[in-house]
Amino acid sequence: MSHVGVGPRAVMRSVAFLTAGVLAVPALAACTSEEPKGKPLAGPDTAAAARARVADGGTLRWAADSVPETLNAYQSDADATTTRVAQAVLPSMYRMDETGRPARNADYLESAEVVDTEPKQVVVYKLNQQAVWSDGREIGAADFAAQWRALAGKDSAYWTARNAGYDRIEKIERGGDDLEVKVTFSRPYADWKSLFSPLYPKDVMGTPDAFNDGARRQLKVTAGPFAVQRVDTKEDEVVLTGNPRWWGEPAKLEQIVLRSVPRDKRVSQLASGKLDLAEIDPETAEEVTVAAGPRDAGTGTPLMGPEGSPSASRQGRSAARALRSWAIAKGSDEDAADEETLAREEREETLAKRERRQRALSGFEVRKSLEPAYTQLALNGADGPLADERVRRAVARALDRGKLAKAVLGPLGLPAEPVGSHVALAGQPAYSDGSGALGEQNAKEARALLADAGWVPGGPVKKPKEAEKAAGAEGDKKSDGKESESDDDGTYIVGEDEKNDGKNESDSKDDDAKDDDSKDDDAKDDGADQESGEKHSSGKNTAQGGAPGAYAPKGTAAPAAAEAPVAKDGKALTLRFVLPSGPGSDALRTVADRVSDMLEKIGVGTDITKVPDESYFKDHIASGEYDLALYSWPASAYPATDARPIYAKPVPAADGSLNVAQNYTRVGTDQVDQLFDRAMGTLDEGEARDLLRKADSRIWAAAGSIPLYQRPQLVAARKNLANTGAFGFETPVYQDMGFLKKGANGSRPSATPSS
Repeated sequence: MSHVGVGPRAVMRSVAFLTAGVLAVPALAACTSEEPKGKPLAGPDTAAAARARVADGGTLRWAADSVPETLNAYQSDADATTTRVAQAVLPSMYRMDETGRPARNADYLESAEVVDTEPKQVVVYKLNQQAVWSDGREIGAADFAAQWRALAGKDSAYWTARNAGYDRIEKIERGGDDLEVKVTFSRPYADWKSLFSPLYPKDVMGTPDAFNDGARRQLKVTAGPFAVQRVDTKEDEVVLTGNPRWWGEPAKLEQIVLRSVPRDKRVSQLASGKLDLAEIDPETAEEVTVAAGPRDAGTGTPLMGPEGSPSASRQGRSAARALRSWAIAKGSDEDAADEETLAREEREETLAKRERRQRALSGFEVRKSLEPAYTQLALNGADGPLADERVRRAVARALDRGKLAKAVLGPLGLPAEPVGSHVALAGQPAYSDGSGALGEQNAKEARALLADAGWVPGGPVKKPKEAEKAAGAEGDKKSDGKESESDDDGTYIVGEDEKNDGKNESDSKDDDAKDDDSKDDDAKDDGADQESGEKHSSGKNTAQGGAPGAYAPKGTAAPAAAEAPVAKDGKALTLRFVLPSGPGSDALRTVADRVSDMLEKIGVGTDITKVPDESYFKDHIASGEYDLALYSWPASAYPATDARPIYAKPVPAADGSLNVAQNYTRVGTDQVDQLFDRAMGTLDEGEARDLLRKADSRIWAAAGSIPLYQRPQLVAARKNLANTGAFGFETPVYQDMGFLKKGANGSRPSATPSS
């Protein structure tokens, strides 16, 4: 499961980043300070091909996470599939380019300029004269005005998810002709280009009833290269067909079918020919890569298996084992012969199924990039030990973020650089590494911060009363290697016993070489049974049934702990670490294990608990029932607007509760809020960039959110499918997607951008 922040604006912006053109007014352009453009860590991998090489027609069957509850992207239950549909069927004034910067969408917009700043900011949009809705009506000021009124937040009858930016508009009127739209703002708004993307027709935005219910399962009027044919909840799919009134380059595909398929079922759907394109997990990516590799000329089986190992085949068993099997099957012991013959038949059938699956997958390839989103370690500062900033900073200073990024991205062949900003990603204008405000990884300084907060090593720890022991026996999460697999509830406590993983203090200083050597073990850990025998990156198995030789002989003295647990007021410092348990969460569990190992070295224990995916955000993250958690936030072209609610200081609500907006760490300051507000209110891009970087530095210093790595984006695509795959920052161009003509090839860039 992909755990990206689920706020409604965040969901949409995680896929659709629609804004920012060039300010054409000379006086305003003079205010903008240019910086050398940075590059994303990885560019798009979409098998780019010229339209002339793409065949006309065909249906693209594309895996989605869901059939959306609504097609209205401005409602609270909109999701990533809502965004995908909106991108294909609705106007957007701006789209995101491959570097994470907004670019004017010429299909809809000829120009957009700030024509006045005094006494008020005025923007004039000049629309493409060919742009029309599917009912034949021109796109114009009436549509802009209807969307503004619906999203301004002044009419509670509209069930909107957000009003950022629209609440700053004073009026919208027709310009010099029907193709001009004049927007006057009551307050300056730097992110004005984020507005009207997507733009819905006035038929949807004109009344509360139409807004609330009219676009949930259907969109009768559209204005993109595709239109919505149907939303089929029985077949779990959304069907898009070409829009006959589309004025731009015609869509190459006849249909796009967005089919809801769970992540763990996608490889089977790919192999059975039911999907052409699907975002996949690392394990599936490895299987597809092996299947697509070189094959034995005689048997047709892949020459190499996972991680370069020889592929299993009928000839893969040793000669001695094969001879022994033949001897038993042909021997005089009839029972043994029958049993071995049956086993041989089962092995043959298993191998045959595997080979059929590999042949089916050989028509696919893995396209990979970095998703425009980053995974963070969230530290809940509402109460408990992490309410103390010194403890949060100690936790953060214990982390080697480079090693965490390497553990996730290195095996995938993607750039393994830790993220250095909360407000932008590498390649975007606002990006600058602000982690220096917190300081580099340093276990000694982390322990000093804990000591300053009263948490000292070897402090007295009160033992629980017998009654408490009895009451908590069933849920006891301490893993000492004595409990059976059937007693393991999938929870593991690190740092509560005196045993360690065999490393002394000097050994605990991991070097890069050792980290590289452990890659194979890490890959195996990801596939380990998470509910019985949790396996950490250290190689320690916490349940019985491990391989012979995995444990020291009985009676062997345990080595000294890397660092004694810290305690305060008779209580050890143990943090609740909540993780999702569903398929696709292996990477998060790998990171959590490594984080736990790093914290153990400064005497901090972690109580890792895995919970169902469906309750992870609602019952734990949003409600604050955690100390540590891993989840992701999407990048945005408009960080002043979109990042503010994520890091805003929580404020008391009228009913006495705490209004945290999207700041699930509950850590915020007035200074950060003020810096975001100032960035949002300036039209000087250089000034806005500097203010955002200052805000980022203060967020780092508060240590509520620790960015770790940019999320990997792995997509299985048919080899003859062009202009789609792992898009990175780039907004898809749906009309260019299609299947290559016979003999044509698409372009496959490397994961890292060229110089």
